[in-house]
Amino acid sequence: MKTVITSVWDPAEYLKTDEEITAYLCDVFSTNDAQLIIAAIGDVARAQGMSRVADDVECGRESLYKSLSKSGNPSFETVYKVLVALGYGLSVSQSSGS
Repeated sequence: MKTVITSVWDPAEYLKTDEEITAYLCDVFSTNDAQLIIAAIGDVARAQGMSRVADDVECGRESLYKSLSKSGNPSFETVYKVLVALGYGLSVSQSSGS
């Protein structure tokens, strides 16, 4: 029997350019899944350097890792500060759906 070796796929390893990061965030935001969005912001923060982002938002690195994990529950303020530290902002538009 042939042995198959697998590893966990880490999106942060593939987010190299601003275009890739923006496309990734846009795709994830389109899901309207809050936990997935938070985890994706964490992926981008790891891709750009969690230590730098933590310094920018004046938060401990370990605390930020935990907040932006799949099981994290960061405040809106934390999410917003991280997005700004990553060079992104938020905008609002009226939804045509429910």
